[in-house]
Amino acid sequence: MTKKIAVLAGDGIGPEIVAEAVKVLKAFKQDGLDIELEHGLIGGAAYDETGSPLPEATLEMAKQADAILLGAVGGYKWESLDISVRPEKGLLGIRSQLNLFANLRPALLYPQLADASTLKPEVVAGLDLMIVRELTGGIYFGQPRGIRTLENGEKEGYNTLVYRESEINRIGRVAFDIARKRQSRVCSVDKANVLECTELWRETMTTLSKEYADVELSHMYVDNAAMQLVRAPKQFDVMVTTNMFGDILSDCASMLTGSIGMLPSASLDENGKGMYEPIHGSAPDIAGQNIANPLATILSAAMMLRYTLDQPDFADRIESAVSKVLDQGLRTADIFSAGMTRVSTAEMGDAVVAAL
Repeated sequence: MTKKIAVLAGDGIGPEIVAEAVKVLKAFKQDGLDIELEHGLIGGAAYDETGSPLPEATLEMAKQADAILLGAVGGYKWESLDISVRPEKGLLGIRSQLNLFANLRPALLYPQLADASTLKPEVVAGLDLMIVRELTGGIYFGQPRGIRTLENGEKEGYNTLVYRESEINRIGRVAFDIARKRQSRVCSVDKANVLECTELWRETMTTLSKEYADVELSHMYVDNAAMQLVRAPKQFDVMVTTNMFGDILSDCASMLTGSIGMLPSASLDENGKGMYEPIHGSAPDIAGQNIANPLATILSAAMMLRYTLDQPDFADRIESAVSKVLDQGLRTADIFSAGMTRVSTAEMGDAVVAAL
């Protein structure tokens, strides 16, 4: 049965890196991968074309698709827009409308890139952790929010951090289930010493853990977790945390692997339908220069094949091909080092296809 994939390239380097992931997916068609690709607009590109960062046509396409492959959204060009129509609203909107509540962000260090990390090789060698980030709740979506003028004329910005038990339980189950397939350890990250909302988070995770007696649960305050990620990152197996904390910690973890350009992500609903994207942004400063690293997007396509399309063999082949390319010494600018061969975005994509 043909699987429909909505391809949303977005802004900045998005079109360049998505093109390479699409190239890899199309290479599997001759091997029997039955997919249909449909392209749509999101973010700043969508705003320029339609006046909305998430046009109704794009949202409907995403709803009808079996999976979504996304590039990146945003850029300097749209920063002056009202917050209600900024490119990022398109991304937040599609996550919310599709109920993509579970964000999986692996931090896996390829041994070939141990020297590319800013940490000592002995600290990061063998790193393999998974950050599970709650994606549709928390302070990014909480109401009320806004900017208001007080009686004395001073402006005040305000946002609301809110989580229900059901939301915490839902993301907690994802983390515990993933841990069962790994090293059976979950570290729940909160700020329960000062935030009542995350005090409830900790209480709920603790109660839920009783259903997973085979998984070890620990708790850590977010400031300590950030420090531990750069001090001794291999102590973690699965980390589960709130929307904002997960946003920050996963970017921090990305640098342990040598480059943010190496890390994919998956955002899943309760039925396993997902949106797949690199964790980095649109990098408008290098857009159009054919120097961006497409490997995170290509690896996101591998996650899509594994988690939503139930094609683990094709996913394995992509991951193996990426490793082979790194063995060949091919590097984009962000992971380049002396003695390696510097390649462009397109050349890296071609190399992965050749290595399949």
